Amino acid sequence: MFEYLEFTSNGKKVISCMDGINKDMLMDITAYRMKQGEVLEFIQSDKETAILLLEGKITYQWLGFTETAARKGVFLEPPYCLHSCKGITMKITAIEDSEILYQSTENDKLFESHFYKPEECKIELMGESQWEGTAKREVLTIFDYKNAPYSNMVIGEVITKAGRWSSYIPHSHPQPEVYYYKFDKPQGFGAAFIGNNVYKVADGSAASIPGGLTHPQTAAPGYNMYYCWMIRHLPNNPWTTRDNDPAHEWLLNESREEKQ
Repeated sequence: MFEYLEFTSNGKKVISCMDGINKDMLMDITAYRMKQGEVLEFIQSDKETAILLLEGKITYQWLGFTETAARKGVFLEPPYCLHSCKGITMKITAIEDSEILYQSTENDKLFESHFYKPEECKIELMGESQWEGTAKREVLTIFDYKNAPYSNMVIGEVITKAGRWSSYIPHSHPQPEVYYYKFDKPQGFGAAFIGNNVYKVADGSAASIPGGLTHPQTAAPGYNMYYCWMIRHLPNNPWTTRDNDPAHEWLLNESREEKQ
């Protein structure tokens, strides 16, 4: 459910795999650290794929298109992400040392590839006026059921301000979800509350959250916490909202946030 993962010698960190680790997440999710000049090619015959730039400078190539993307870091600039259906070869070339995040799942639908740029990604500041700002965070959705109903996946980002909470109020949903964490300082830490269990969050760690479990998060004072959140829609049951814990709904009063 919670892993403290290291990159292998070839720069690979497997977070979940549909026929291996955390297979109940129903997604293949892997982080890659790429050296300058390194090239990776991805093609899945039966799966859709999203490739998110976390940091560095790369070129994306697919179906004769080429796009260059640069990101100083997840705390400094919004993301680039390429999303394609099955059968599309996606080639990534590192112009400088970079980190990317790969997400994939089964999907028989054919759809047009979409290259998401920062200007398409709306950043929402949540929780600033509630609970004395103790749940202040930035929420960014790259694609979900609203703008990509053909997809079986959701991907977005959250920056939890130092000493604050996110994924708040405690909520759950039937669909499985994965968080991949980074901190603005390598020694940064926080906590993940998954169901009745609590885990220390560290830079580069990951949470695999089964459907039905609440999952509020918090960052330690002095350390901003980032996580990429990835949800797998279920057959005939896409993720469109969340189920707030009734015990804590009173906190919402007249303001009903419906974000991550």
